[in-house]
Amino acid sequence: MTYTAAVEEMLFALEKVAGLAEARDAGAIDLGEDDALAILTEAGRFAEDHLAPLNAVGDREHSRRDGAEVHTPAGWEKAYDAWVEAGWGSLTGEEEYGGQGLPMALQIVLTDILNQANPAFALNPLLTVGAVEALQAHASDALKATYLPKMIAGTWTGTMNLTEPQAGSDLGTLKSKAVPEDDHYRIFGQKIFISYGEHDLTENIIHLVLARLPDAPEGTRGISLFLVPKFLVNADGSLGPRNDVECVGVEEKLGIHASPTCTMAYGAKGEGAVGYLVGQPGRGLNAMFTMMNNARVSVGMQGAAVAEMATQRAIAFAAERRQAKAETWTGEGAAPIAYHPDVKRMLLTMRGLTRAARAICYACAVAIDRGRPGKPDAAFWKSRADLLTPIAKAFASDIGCEVSSLGVQVHGGMGYVEETGAAQHFRDARIFTIYEGTNGIQAIDLVRRKITLEDGAVLAAYLGELRQIAEAARGANDLSLAGAARHLDTAIGAVEGAAEALRGALAAGEVDKALAGATPFLRAMGLTAGGAYLVKAALASENEAAAARAGLARFFADSLVITVPALTTNAVEGSADVLAATPDILAA
Repeated sequence: MTYTAAVEEMLFALEKVAGLAEARDAGAIDLGEDDALAILTEAGRFAEDHLAPLNAVGDREHSRRDGAEVHTPAGWEKAYDAWVEAGWGSLTGEEEYGGQGLPMALQIVLTDILNQANPAFALNPLLTVGAVEALQAHASDALKATYLPKMIAGTWTGTMNLTEPQAGSDLGTLKSKAVPEDDHYRIFGQKIFISYGEHDLTENIIHLVLARLPDAPEGTRGISLFLVPKFLVNADGSLGPRNDVECVGVEEKLGIHASPTCTMAYGAKGEGAVGYLVGQPGRGLNAMFTMMNNARVSVGMQGAAVAEMATQRAIAFAAERRQAKAETWTGEGAAPIAYHPDVKRMLLTMRGLTRAARAICYACAVAIDRGRPGKPDAAFWKSRADLLTPIAKAFASDIGCEVSSLGVQVHGGMGYVEETGAAQHFRDARIFTIYEGTNGIQAIDLVRRKITLEDGAVLAAYLGELRQIAEAARGANDLSLAGAARHLDTAIGAVEGAAEALRGALAAGEVDKALAGATPFLRAMGLTAGGAYLVKAALASENEAAAARAGLARFFADSLVITVPALTTNAVEGSADVLAATPDILAA
């Protein structure tokens, strides 16, 4: 099939569902709808012309390591040059350094489009945008002046170096060290799972590396952040000698084969890699989280984007593939499988989950923009973004796996072979639930830190808005949404009750009890929010679009929102069996 960027649908979700129009009216975002449409239309064309044709190529060819060099698949360099020439990397960069200063809400739709077309390619600019954000917020003026113009232009790319062989999610155990030397530091250590740690797309790669100073305490408070370039930069901005940092391995992975996942050695030659402190000593995680928090929303968007592509592929296949008879098929011969009830169920589930996940990610991005300093009601929206971030990351990336798996099922046996492309979506999506903090960690963050914000007031305000959507649905008799509204009300009440119980467990010191229910609770929140956003989309639509979106909202409520009370019951009451499990019991 040929990829088509459904720009109007995405812009509708951004404007009418995620709240960009409301933010514009409130004076929080200065981006006209016509401007957004023009930019995203061009982004869609770029993805269709340059990236989608390379998706299967990259999956087959992989990126290959040759000594210290890594070569990307055929066509990758040309596509990246076109990316730089078109200026796509500069959307959200500060204007002082060559950026366009546009909102993250627009960037998240760009992320959606790019990852629909080619997630392995899109990961590189995603990381660079995150690195730029961290440097804009925490680097010295001298570092900004040297590195940001090139990174914002895309001439140089950025990476994030956290994980070590012994330190995955537990960053407090990392061992990389930074030794002071004049106006810089010498970095020694090894980092693993570094996406685009080495490649042939740009002349320089700028690594953001977590390491410890010699007198740093143990644990996360002893970690500092350093900028380590692949090539040192001379005073006039030209490139100097190669730094003592080298790719010593590239992983063979389940998916996103064209994205090189590197093992990086700092100080392998014994000199130590020259690095520059970013932010304050011992405050490296704080600086890195500027990059990570927004990256979490983007990774969730990656999941929803692959889900969109899997859905497009499954719908196209189901319209052409003919098998057996179907009562609703009036044509001659065997019916297209899209007419069979169970296939309809799968396709509706795919479409509903994809649009629900997209809306949550978009809404989180709008909240991030509205929560920036100086914006109206910034504190309120900053808290809203904090609440939605773990849901956007975990729920949407889970949906990427679920929907792409259903896509394989719709294709039947043809989905299990590589010929149709359905299998690639399934393989590519699997990593997103692990990137940027596993989804279990996101659920823990939601329960332990986010539903407790302002003693639960932040969650209460959000659920209040979802209730208003349900109330509006009850009055839309022409769309037959009363049933969906009823299911939403029940779900919202179940989430409220579970949140109160989980906060009570935390207050009583029963932390493990609360955390044992974190994952089903996050799922419940995602389904509730997603169901409400699908209803909101129907209410904001007209004519045939309203009827189609209302049908999808009704299906989602009847099939998925109704599971929320069971999930919240599990979140509150299922902890005893989880906590009672021991390695011996599990191995029995």
